[in-house]
Amino acid sequence: MGDKHELTSMTVSLPSTQKDYVREQPAATGCSTPSEYIRRLIHADQKAHEQEALERKVLEGLDSPAREMTSKEWSKLRQRLKSKLKPTKRRKAR
Repeated sequence: MGDKHELTSMTVSLPSTQKDYVREQPAATGCSTPSEYIRRLIHADQKAHEQEALERKVLEGLDSPAREMTSKEWSKLRQRLKSKLKPTKRRKAR
């Protein structure tokens, strides 16, 4: 699998007014280049979609019939959360 930060190129056609806008935004937003500005926009859009998906799942859970979780279900949930937290802790320790 490739490096998650490996950059590739993409050509996007824009009307001249949008092209001018994108060229002006780095100075206004603290980005060093128009490419960085576009990457930040895409990243923010990805995060918004992830948040929407999470909210949909929470609503689905709230709309489903309530029931008690078994100790086996709690154990599985703890394990899943611990496995997700371990890589994060290792990255912070570096």
